[in-house]
Amino acid sequence: MSGLDTRQLKTLIVTPTLQALHLASPAAINLLTGTALAETRAAYVRQVGGGPALGLWQMEPATHDDCWTNFLNFPAQSHLATVCTRMRAPDLAATAQLVTNFRYACAMARIRFYRVREALPASTDAAGLSAYHKVHYNTAQGAADPAANVAFFAEAIAA
Repeated sequence: MSGLDTRQLKTLIVTPTLQALHLASPAAINLLTGTALAETRAAYVRQVGGGPALGLWQMEPATHDDCWTNFLNFPAQSHLATVCTRMRAPDLAATAQLVTNFRYACAMARIRFYRVREALPASTDAAGLSAYHKVHYNTAQGAADPAANVAFFAEAIAA
């Protein structure tokens, strides 16, 4: 199955979303683009097999809620919270927008990575970005294969 065009995903969704958050860098842009490719091939908005993960970035509702409860709802993050809130459509629950609102889903995935203390790998290090994704976004028990996913991060870099 083919998904969204990678260049369009990167330039029309990921880059402006991260710029709005003031969290854009070449490494972050490639990480978020590669994550969508690794998680769903940028093609699926519901987890195949019926799991709880939602959207191109396959964020679970519990992870989404944790980002708000334990990070965005604190005064030090008020700017990020305001930007994320403005990205949401008023007629849908926030977690429903992980499926329907690519910009919001991308922003929440960036927030998840932003909370990590470890610096991002170099923007052109596909293996490093893939390993970073596995350690900090997926879980040890998760299905992500950092070796196999290097190709997705290389595609993101090239886009």
